Amino acid sequence: QVQLVESGGGLVQPGGSLRLSCAASRSISSINTMGWYRQAPGKRRELVATLTSGGTTTYADSVKGRFTISRDNTKNTVYLQMNSLKPEDTANYYCNAVTLTTTSVMDYWGKGTLVTVST
Repeated sequence: QVQLVESGGGLVQPGGSLRLSCAASRSISSINTMGWYRQAPGKRRELVATLTSGGTTTYADSVKGRFTISRDNTKNTVYLQMNSLKPEDTANYYCNAVTLTTTSVMDYWGKGTLVTVST
């Protein structure tokens, strides 16, 4: 079992920045992949960024160059630095953890944190 708690959401102006945090209940070095997803009302949840235990990152095309996923293993925390925010970035952002073995996949989710980009 992995519990995930997101924080850092809020209201920001277009062009502004926010940093989201995801605190995990166990060492993230033992989790294969950490990620951030987002979901706006009426839309499907979509991948934003992922970070493997080996340090490999991936980003959605819509956020590439603006968002950065990172981690602090000593704090069991993954971050999403969001710069140059746009109104279309408005969504609930969810932290995700995936553990992989040869025979199983386990998927864990936080409750989400709301990001609103608006004047």
